[in-house]
Amino acid sequence: MSKHSVKATLSAAVIATAVFGPPAAQAASAPLSGARVAAHFDLAAGRQPENVALSPDGTANITFAASRQVARVTRDGSTRIVATLPAPADGGVHTPVLGFPLTTGIVRAHDGTLYVLYATGTADLTGLWRIRPGCAPERIAGLPANGLPNGLALDPRTGTLYVADSVLGTIWSVPVRGGTPKAWSTAPELASTGFLGVNGLKVRDGALWATNLDLGTILRIPLDRPGTVRTTATGLVGIDDFEFTGRGDEILATLDSPNTVVLVRPDGTRSTVLDATDGLRNPTSVAVRGETVYVLSAAYSLADDPNMLLAHLDR
Repeated sequence: MSKHSVKATLSAAVIATAVFGPPAAQAASAPLSGARVAAHFDLAAGRQPENVALSPDGTANITFAASRQVARVTRDGSTRIVATLPAPADGGVHTPVLGFPLTTGIVRAHDGTLYVLYATGTADLTGLWRIRPGCAPERIAGLPANGLPNGLALDPRTGTLYVADSVLGTIWSVPVRGGTPKAWSTAPELASTGFLGVNGLKVRDGALWATNLDLGTILRIPLDRPGTVRTTATGLVGIDDFEFTGRGDEILATLDSPNTVVLVRPDGTRSTVLDATDGLRNPTSVAVRGETVYVLSAAYSLADDPNMLLAHLDR
């Protein structure tokens, strides 16, 4: 989530509508090329994409933060809503930091089941939700109403889901079958300094990797030593989500408020590979499938043209 006037811009988005033509001239930098906006979303309806999980056929399963919806978006931009989570009785005004209910992290299991995080500020709805193909969404684990569940990762080897709570500075673990969450790590590197702390999560090579938005860091935490945190990159102002390119520990990271996607090398150095000239509008998440990179932009502070961008990853 962007650090700049998220709540205010979401209110403005209700009345903001526009018709967008072709994206500007492309400025994607190596190893990305051929960037194009594949789908534009309805800002007035709150369809601001927050997170993404890919299906084997390349369909993007995404959460729309402000509309409480989960959707499937094809590479040609066709969008279908597959679930809408129930609205809290109080409208979500007590959701920590943001003051509105929002769907956040999403992962997809091998059988097509989607797991989604929902923050409402209420004990009856905040938590981890499961959406099985053809079934209504169901909450399988409650999470603290005074927290903000945000990033989500799945370890398919152990059937464990990891949840980043950006307000409480905690990573929770939950079995895929559901149940009572356990505080897996409360390391100080996960904490917020005033807005949102630990955010994006990924499981890779025996470790859980995470971002901290407030600190602008990427972290690596061994799965067998959750109290041992190594900072692998710093200075990433506005970092939200990230994904590995498939070339070792090389990472693509979305910087929401700077409105860029950066390539972060294993030594922590970085370079900008996508920016506003490619169509970015506050990028929130990124996914990689083969040679295709998917980037979602929610337009939180820019308040125009939330979208999904595709680019080619040169191998």
